[in-house]
Amino acid sequence: MKSKSSPLVLGLLQTACSDQPRENLEKTLARADQAARAGARIICTQELFRSPYFCQSEDHQNFALVEPIPGPSTVAFQKLARQRKVVIIASLFEKRAKGLYHNTAVIIDADGSLLGLYRKMHIPDDPLFYEKFYFTPGDLGFRAWNTRYGRIGVLICWDQWYPEAARLTALQGADILFYPTAIGWHPSEKAAHGAHQHDAWELIQRSHAVANGCYVAAVNRIGLEQPVGGDGIEFWGQSFVAGTSGQILARASADREENLLVPVDLAQLDVTRTHWPFLRDRRIDAYGGLNSRFLD
Repeated sequence: MKSKSSPLVLGLLQTACSDQPRENLEKTLARADQAARAGARIICTQELFRSPYFCQSEDHQNFALVEPIPGPSTVAFQKLARQRKVVIIASLFEKRAKGLYHNTAVIIDADGSLLGLYRKMHIPDDPLFYEKFYFTPGDLGFRAWNTRYGRIGVLICWDQWYPEAARLTALQGADILFYPTAIGWHPSEKAAHGAHQHDAWELIQRSHAVANGCYVAAVNRIGLEQPVGGDGIEFWGQSFVAGTSGQILARASADREENLLVPVDLAQLDVTRTHWPFLRDRRIDAYGGLNSRFLD
């Protein structure tokens, strides 16, 4: 593992998606290669980068997008990780078995080895986000992995709203929480609600950084996608990295494809956590109620 005294560069790949999975894969691989050559050591894709966000409808034809893990995309990223000596987090539509599918991130170390999987734990079911039709809830729990460049945790999109998920991942020693994401506005609601929806999304993740004294990296897509007609979803981009005190270190644009490269210093975790010792002062004897759905 890289020494915590030297900064490292995170690479967040923010793109638009076409309806051609191979094209999206090739573009994402090329952008990952560009990020690696520019100095990124840990690279993360957006959620389900190989296709438009198909969960806008409940359509059995979309199950054709699944792939096994390991499979073609995993192998391609392993090759790139090995060649460029980078860690890669890639978000895939996993076929685990016939009729059993997950929204999954693969974690690949800098030698090309597959360290493990994270399967999305919280599955939404909202207008144009009909993920329960496609994805079985994750069964691997919240995890962290030692990579060549640091210990990282991975969560996915809807997971980012849950402080419990961030806390349990941080308690396993994660220095950085990565959130591959696909989130945007319903165009008809943007004028009335768009600003505070985006602010809430960013604020909750910055709060995870504060509460856990760690870095948070959220990677979103861009573009208006209308796979089933209607208004569709306008993805708001604005991928970002928050520092250990919740400060925004860098933010991508709302409407451009870009590689967001952000240097971070893992030594800052000790500084932050000794000045704001939230982990030290937790009352673990008093939190039993968190295992209940609601306290009547």
